Amino acid sequence: MAAVKPYRILIVDDHAIVREGLKQILAEVDDIEVAGEADCSSRALQMARRESWDMVLMDITMPDRSGIETLELMKKEHPGLQVLMLSMHRETQYAVRALKSGAAGYLNKQSAPAQLVDAIRMVASGKKYISAEVAQELASQVSGERDSLPHEGLSNREYQTLCMIASGLPVSAIADKLALSVKTISMYRARLLKKMQLKNNAELTHYAIKNGLLD
Repeated sequence: MAAVKPYRILIVDDHAIVREGLKQILAEVDDIEVAGEADCSSRALQMARRESWDMVLMDITMPDRSGIETLELMKKEHPGLQVLMLSMHRETQYAVRALKSGAAGYLNKQSAPAQLVDAIRMVASGKKYISAEVAQELASQVSGERDSLPHEGLSNREYQTLCMIASGLPVSAIADKLALSVKTISMYRARLLKKMQLKNNAELTHYAIKNGLLD
């Protein structure tokens, strides 16, 4: 009987220690092969174009481009590619955004190794993976059990700008970090303040802390 071909996965994370840890966990699993790794968005996109993957395991925070933005670009070029997002952020903070942007699943980095393996198997086989907490959040939104919060109506870039401002970063530093102009970041700031009916950075920061949007 022929051996089952393992799932080929690409790990995308800017921390070498995290990548090594993931590889050590998955080295013990016969049906999963870490066939490549990337430390930034640009490298990940290049590798997705160059080779065929069963799944991409991608961090949501990277130095050159956010994981969600990378996800959107990757799915646009490769609609059938399965992507499992991995993050230190609370699941309900980014999970719904990731799923709406095309992710097949979202997993917190603090999850147990067995949960990681199960999630990878599900996503690589074409299924969706969500935790009970995320499932409840999605159900609440769909059923209208609760009113949507102001930040949920922001675009992914506006939401990213909100979190960075609330973390104390000035507009110039955000522009450098996202490789965008100060004018563009200022535009995002003005737009999100208007959408959320907030007046300034102090109100924005208070809102972010109150709603648990910061790490």
